[in-house]
Amino acid sequence: MEMSDRYCQDVRVDVSSVSTSMATDPMTEEILRDDLRFYFMSPCEKYRSRQQLPWKLAVQILKIFMITLQLILFGLNNQLVVSYKEENLMAFKNLFLKGYSGVDEDDYSISVYTRQNVYDSLHYVIDQYSQLGNLSVGPVSYAEENEKFLPLIICKKSYKRGSVEPSEETFDIDAELETVCLSLDPESSKTWRMNNASFYELDFYRLVDIEITFALKGINLQTVRSHELPDCYTFFVKIVFDNSCHSGKVKLTLDFDTVSSVCKNWKISGTAQKNTHYLLIFDGFVIVVCLISAVLCTRSIILAVRLLQRFSSFCLENYNLKVCEDDQREFLNGWYILVIISDVMAIIGSILKMEIQAKSMTNYDVCSIFLGTSTLMVWVGVIRYLGYFEKYNVLILTMRAALPKVLRFCCCAGMIYLGYTFCGWIVLGPYHEKFEGLSRVAECLFSLVNGDDMFPTFAEFEQKNTMVWLFSRAYLYSFISLFIYMVLSLFIALITDAYETIKGYQTSGFPMTELQRFLKGQKEGFPLQGQEGVGPECGEAETVHPSVMLCCCKRIPKDDTVILIS
Repeated sequence: MEMSDRYCQDVRVDVSSVSTSMATDPMTEEILRDDLRFYFMSPCEKYRSRQQLPWKLAVQILKIFMITLQLILFGLNNQLVVSYKEENLMAFKNLFLKGYSGVDEDDYSISVYTRQNVYDSLHYVIDQYSQLGNLSVGPVSYAEENEKFLPLIICKKSYKRGSVEPSEETFDIDAELETVCLSLDPESSKTWRMNNASFYELDFYRLVDIEITFALKGINLQTVRSHELPDCYTFFVKIVFDNSCHSGKVKLTLDFDTVSSVCKNWKISGTAQKNTHYLLIFDGFVIVVCLISAVLCTRSIILAVRLLQRFSSFCLENYNLKVCEDDQREFLNGWYILVIISDVMAIIGSILKMEIQAKSMTNYDVCSIFLGTSTLMVWVGVIRYLGYFEKYNVLILTMRAALPKVLRFCCCAGMIYLGYTFCGWIVLGPYHEKFEGLSRVAECLFSLVNGDDMFPTFAEFEQKNTMVWLFSRAYLYSFISLFIYMVLSLFIALITDAYETIKGYQTSGFPMTELQRFLKGQKEGFPLQGQEGVGPECGEAETVHPSVMLCCCKRIPKDDTVILIS
């Protein structure tokens, strides 16, 4: 409910509504009021009132500890897998890329600039692959299928036909691409180069890229220390010589895809034992707890809908009034929806985790997204129980009050932000690496708004083009001045204003809604005398019959009348 000043409409009381209200059954009204009071009570109040145990609260507390423990166990296991893959990637780059310094230049590993360097790098990959068993210090070997080594495959892609004469500014290119591939058995690597010498006759003006692929096997032995069964991995390595730009720079990249599986024959002695079964049982218990939590929250939502229907029918039949939207939203508890979504994501993540532990799948990223998001939602849901305490409820109320205004403000500021993003990308992209892509421009501008990386952004502009350099200065100065001194300050002011309003309400009392008046059984007129928000539009407070007690007042926030853009 938005915390804003209230302005009331004139209310006319007719005779029929008075007679209807006088015919209200007191017992029915009190039963409905008691049910509504009980629904909006905190778990502790429900226990003191009807000795009802707070099952949802107990399940949520248990679920927090279980999901957090599950996430930690999965994170530790995932960390071992990630480190194993990263270190193998670094090892392969040092093994198969000639002259690799240990640091990637950009989105590629290394680059070469002469024909001889291309040939040397190509021969180096093949020679290193043929001697892998004598070079690698890790448990890595050639992949086998049907007791035969999987071959290395090398393919070169080039234009079908072409001739280029830069000095005469003439060229003749057939844009159709052709691909020629050869396979290399590790056992026949000594004679392979001589038997396929023609393959090395490269026309660099036609060459687009050379792609080398091969498969290797490895075992992640480090998991033994964490009392888990080591996984066997298949690395599908791909090395690319990229000459698509034809700029005189050939980029070499190395990457691989991995597939993990259960090792066929294994034996572990000593203290290390396989504890996969215990983890599967624990994950199954997490799924059961999440199902119970989802069922309890769904039950609460159904009860809330039924209560809303009873309340609406009571107001319509006895007072000939319709419950306003703000009071209807009080019955639809968003926290329950958040808990149900987190339960569903936790169940899906737990199933994926069980599949990974059973080696049926290897996609850690999808499982991490589900488990991480569910854990985030579970911990955020704890704020709901802190909201029952007035001193801990400031954050929720401030966010609730400021969110509509902040969203409307962001829509206006976002238009300006997008304009600067597109402008910076098209104008400054060729002259600054931070403006080369739309996403990079947006990230750079967001960093500038928060005061990060300002001087390097200014300093990295080279004065190759004086006009663009002057434009960059005007662009950056105007953006920083506009967003830091005006937009960001107004953004903070909106939140501060909402916070001050909440603090004032905590001191003087929150405005009562029509639903709260009904729960407290107030039969006095509405609005109350001296209540904050009753302005001259309402006139002096007057006695209003109970039949119009639940009437909704139109709420017109004062600050919403300000014209932002003229």
